Amino acid sequence: MNYEELLKKARKNLPTRTETRFEIPVASVQPGKKQTVIRNFVDIAKALFKELAVPGSIRNNELVLQSKVPTMLINQRIQEYVRDLVLCKECGKPDTALQKVDNYTFVKCEACGAKRTAKM
Repeated sequence: MNYEELLKKARKNLPTRTETRFEIPVASVQPGKKQTVIRNFVDIAKALFKELAVPGSIRNNELVLQSKVPTMLINQRIQEYVRDLVLCKECGKPDTALQKVDNYTFVKCEACGAKRTAKM
């Protein structure tokens, strides 16, 4: 096969993806004296999930953490999660999937095919 035929074959085998825009939700936080309430947690959880290592529960559309957590830390953890486990480091698209192989977890981009180990 020549280069052009190989290129056509490679393009044919690429997964079809529609262009989607991925926006990281910003937490709507209500700090209290002994609790922190994230009002839009369900919206955040639909896009991604990241534990903050604080006990909590879901009440209606809110996550109630049993500790006072700064708003900046919550949004920083969301940003880190997206950077490490959602966005492709090669093409920047959010079309990734986590793959477990033996004791390793990889982030594989379904848009460009890049693969890297996941920071868990």
